[in-house]
Amino acid sequence: MLSFSTAPAEIEFATYLTRRVGKLLLEYFQKGQLSVQRKKDHTLVTQADLAADELIHTEIQKNFSHDFILSEEVSPTFQSASKWGWIIDPLDGTTNFALGLHYWGVLVSRIENGYPAFTVQYFPALEEFYQAQLGEPSRLNDRIIHVEESNNDQRTSFFSCCSRATRKYEIHLRYKMRILGSAGYSMASVARGAARIAFDAQAKIWDIAGAWLLVPQAGGVIAPLNGSSPFPIQGGVDYSSQDYAILAAASPQYLKEGMDKIQLKQTSN
Repeated sequence: MLSFSTAPAEIEFATYLTRRVGKLLLEYFQKGQLSVQRKKDHTLVTQADLAADELIHTEIQKNFSHDFILSEEVSPTFQSASKWGWIIDPLDGTTNFALGLHYWGVLVSRIENGYPAFTVQYFPALEEFYQAQLGEPSRLNDRIIHVEESNNDQRTSFFSCCSRATRKYEIHLRYKMRILGSAGYSMASVARGAARIAFDAQAKIWDIAGAWLLVPQAGGVIAPLNGSSPFPIQGGVDYSSQDYAILAAASPQYLKEGMDKIQLKQTSN
């Protein structure tokens, strides 16, 4: 039986921190002219990513000195004996951010006993603040949100995916496809009832830690398309080199549809 001890003070801290980092990033975003570099895995990083990650680390270490931190830029390897910690993506959607597009945000999740216990996700340029906690409904700007009803056959439903999805997978879903450029926002679009299915073909743990709560607490389901679950997190793992194909859906029925109609492409020798 898993035990969680999330306190209101921790949620208040995460909310404060995420909004503060979001404000910092928005200042970089509005100024433009960012210095962009390419990392070893060919993804982008800017000085805004690094500044945001540094601020998050400083504040967590000051307020929760015994907690571990898993983050994209500074500490991607889990090496702590602590049961409590944080998984953060200081800037999810860096390419969008660098191009002046608005779909980017700060993802902060509290981890207890290897699993997410609560999450806050802030998309400042869109003025959207998501939060989810075990045992509580997911919220957007303090308003309870819910996935799309499974008996709703509206034609406006869409399928959200990453740009890598069509390169690596055969996709035969019947919905319009949208590539939003932010794994966090893509999964949140399912939680808020906009997308019916969301798929990230090569997600990192900091991309989907929050969605692991946000989607189910909004009534949806989330699972690996193939392979093992990212949770509980494992000691000694360099999560910067660990990829997950993750599918989120508004219902088990739609999850099965995604499982059946998203297939890895066969490579020829």
